[in-house]
Amino acid sequence: MLLHYFLIGMAFLALAGVVFEEITHINKAKVTLFFGTLAWICLFVFAQGNADRELINHNLRENLADISSLWLFLVAAMTFVAYLNKKGFIESLLHRAMPDSISERKLLFFTAIFSFLFSSLADNITATLVAITLVLSLSLPPNKTMRFAVLVVFAVNSGGVSLITGDVTTLMIFLAGKVSILNLFWLSLPSFIAVMVLTSLLSIGMSGRVRIKHKVKTIRKLDYWIAIIFVSTIVFTICANVFFAIPPVLSFLAGLSIMFLVAHLFQDDNDQDPILEYIRYIEFDTLLFFLGILLLVGMLEQIHALDFLVKLYEHLPPIYANYIMGITSSVVDNVPLTAALLKTDIHMDLTSWLTLTYAVGVGGSLLVIGSAAGIVTMSKVPGLSFARYAKYSLLLLLTYTLGYILVLGLAYVI
Repeated sequence: MLLHYFLIGMAFLALAGVVFEEITHINKAKVTLFFGTLAWICLFVFAQGNADRELINHNLRENLADISSLWLFLVAAMTFVAYLNKKGFIESLLHRAMPDSISERKLLFFTAIFSFLFSSLADNITATLVAITLVLSLSLPPNKTMRFAVLVVFAVNSGGVSLITGDVTTLMIFLAGKVSILNLFWLSLPSFIAVMVLTSLLSIGMSGRVRIKHKVKTIRKLDYWIAIIFVSTIVFTICANVFFAIPPVLSFLAGLSIMFLVAHLFQDDNDQDPILEYIRYIEFDTLLFFLGILLLVGMLEQIHALDFLVKLYEHLPPIYANYIMGITSSVVDNVPLTAALLKTDIHMDLTSWLTLTYAVGVGGSLLVIGSAAGIVTMSKVPGLSFARYAKYSLLLLLTYTLGYILVLGLAYVI
């Protein structure tokens, strides 16, 4: 029992390392990976006999198998985006779509729609970086830049919930077999409505015009082909899973291999710029963070420390408990929170799983520390602090609640 308290203490230290990353300046991936691996080592060292060690080893292997599927999928998806982003393809298309001059209000809606759509295809960190880079290039007054930054965080998190390529928590819930890809599609409508409502509220008082400094680069034919392969891989992944139950990780790895082969056929795969090297440009610190977190959650499941989550669902209907979980994800990172809920094997109907997917995906937007998008935005936007972001928390709570109610209503219909 003393060992259990010690292991729970390590989990809290890891969580504290995530929350206070900006203060300690220690990358959260380093902290979670250290405590995640150390916790399992302690389980083996202090196990009561060989039979106990065999059980721990069996559970560890299952945990690593689940992590590997998530990892390989993310590596494939992130490599596509890393290549297109490094080549300037995304930024160039974005600038081509924008006029020379635009009103601040229309620009706010443009930013919201782009952030929402792009985050469905790319990971939240990349989508946030691209959107925030665009916002900062406009040289807006600080108070208006804050509005754009808050909108980007909410829109990026909202856009990611309806596709498995957009948000890790959505992918985790899908891989656990709780929802189907077609079920997730329905989340895009209420999520988009909530984003548009927030955009309308933030646009109040914005009446100026902005001149756009275009940065258009020449887009090579190969880059177009790889963009087409990326989109086609997403479409194929969805269709293959719906009609043939092919795991998404297999479809995306196939798409990645086609990307490599096409680059070779275009004679672009050379020693100066090898296509395989673009795997190095993905955010491996993010992947290592997921690895550490999932190891920690697996350890907590091993010692039955997650039973308290089940008790919340025993005392409250899932609809209310999921709403609270969404708000909790603004303080506790949504990845460990979702992983913990899945590990407890709570039994809920489809409606409840869809509301949970929306809640943990969007609820982190309520505070700037509640999501990767918020952390990235705070690190990039000068003057954006926890307190300044918190001024918009009530507005974000209202739009989060609206989105949750819309998801709930739509889920009952489908």
